[in-house]
Amino acid sequence: MLGNIQMDVPFVQAALSGYSDLPMRRMARAHGAPYCLNEVVLDTLVTHKGKTRTRVLRVEPDDHPVGGQLMGAAPDPCARAASDMVEAGYDAIDINFGCSVRKVLRRRRGGFHLSQPEVALDIVRCVYDAVGDRCPVTLKMRRGFDDSADSEPGFFTILDGAFEAGVTAVTVHGRTVAQGYVGPSDWRFLERVKRHIGEKILLGSGDLFSAEACLRMLDQTGVDGVSVARGCIGNPWIFDECSTLCAGRPLPPPPGVGEQGRTIAAHFAESVKVHGARLAARVMRKFGIMYAEHHPCAREVRDAFVAVKSVAGFEAVLRRWYDPDGEWPPVQRRRGYGNLVAAGARQA
Repeated sequence: MLGNIQMDVPFVQAALSGYSDLPMRRMARAHGAPYCLNEVVLDTLVTHKGKTRTRVLRVEPDDHPVGGQLMGAAPDPCARAASDMVEAGYDAIDINFGCSVRKVLRRRRGGFHLSQPEVALDIVRCVYDAVGDRCPVTLKMRRGFDDSADSEPGFFTILDGAFEAGVTAVTVHGRTVAQGYVGPSDWRFLERVKRHIGEKILLGSGDLFSAEACLRMLDQTGVDGVSVARGCIGNPWIFDECSTLCAGRPLPPPPGVGEQGRTIAAHFAESVKVHGARLAARVMRKFGIMYAEHHPCAREVRDAFVAVKSVAGFEAVLRRWYDPDGEWPPVQRRRGYGNLVAAGARQA
């Protein structure tokens, strides 16, 4: 589906700053995600020696297919970083023109490029020239920088130019950069984009917090696949659920408390292996807050995870709140973020 990357189902785990590390990707794969992207990384952090470069350029044998999402301000550094990432073993390079974080925009990176199509396309061409003969190059965009008169023409200039340059697929989030995450994602715009590009590959993104929403986006917009972002944080089960619905089978019951606990424990164990015990306790606290949404005692479990400061504290939460033999109220399927929004989660 994405060049030489074959996927049996059209559901992708998106790049999520601060979240989509190796342990999260392993959990997503264990629950049916056919393709995952790493956290977005700055070009200069890849090309300059340091801890980030060492971490980013280590691709584990079980972490395939994996896309390396890259963000930068200028063509040449992006091209050099892309080449280093492909050399390290990434199966695709995804160029980020979608990040809406203010610090990123001030430094003319991410979504800022939607306001300057010429520079954006220079970056796309340079990256493609550097690695396009070795792996698929894809692009992440929003539906424009803002709702000004020039924004939509600029979007289509970049979209068409990217495909002309050789990109394999484009992911479009249905909000503008200026919107951030305020207001609904405009799925009608995704439908227009798909009609415009015809048989070229388009992935849709935005407001995908359930398997039903993922299938609905495919049906309503005609996109070729969906990129699940904030909706899969603390919810790796969404990928199995998407596959079930895609196969025409009824949605299974939501994961019970025991199953939730086993998944969280496995995620925590992976985090300890990757990050070390001390850091894992801190990293997993934010995941625990999101996993808590599935628990029938969501508010209490969330508060328990917030208070975690150590490995022992995290394990104590699992014992107290995820006892498979405990008498728990019925589990209700999560329909959205409700009051437990992952405020730090940024879809890159």
